Amino acid sequence: MQTTNPKPLAGVRVVELAVVIAGPAAAAMLGDWGADVVKVEPHAGDPHRANTQTAYFELDNRNKRSICLDLKLEVGREILLRLLEDADVFVTNLRPAALAGLRLDYATLTERFPRLVYASITGYGQAAPEKAGYDIGAFWSRAGIALALTPEGDAPPVSRPGLGDHPTGLAMVAGIAGALFQRERTGQGSLVETSLLRTGLYVLGSDLVVQMAGDRPVRGLRRALYNPLLACYQSQDGKWFWLLG
Repeated sequence: MQTTNPKPLAGVRVVELAVVIAGPAAAAMLGDWGADVVKVEPHAGDPHRANTQTAYFELDNRNKRSICLDLKLEVGREILLRLLEDADVFVTNLRPAALAGLRLDYATLTERFPRLVYASITGYGQAAPEKAGYDIGAFWSRAGIALALTPEGDAPPVSRPGLGDHPTGLAMVAGIAGALFQRERTGQGSLVETSLLRTGLYVLGSDLVVQMAGDRPVRGLRRALYNPLLACYQSQDGKWFWLLG
């Protein structure tokens, strides 16, 4: 997103304790809007750094400064708490149970930092605090997207990298923006949470409401699934094109 100067989140401070894609993507977008983002990593670094395609890491970690902390040590946790003293937003996609074990859960931090916007991305929601989730499991598979795209009898397709993580990051950015606006009026921070599963269900929202109305959505991606004037065709020179009538 391109915005005029000054950027809308100039002056907002963000602390990110997140790995791989969804959480880092949300923080990177906040940085695009002018926020000052500090990424907290373990000594081994975000696991995504080890990917052979370094561009994956670079895509979702632009606009950031990094610090390495061992949060299992009290000194590491105290440094993180000092970072949070003047932070506006805390972005994390660690499991809620793991955060509670580190005393970095929402209930603990909001008591100390009542103005903090606590942004939590999970695989399956706060009701499943122990359950880890990745894009291809929580978003692509469990939400039903792979099934919806697969014709009867065919093997399910494999998701592209980050296909669910990036929309989930966008959803989190929207929630953070709303929470910051609310804080301007109330002076209080809040918990903002979303999940890969929830994003997947919203992506399939049109199918779900049709099913709730008593109809069964058609599975697969036939080139003229709903309307021959809104479909994909192949020309005589072998190229594919969309007719959007």
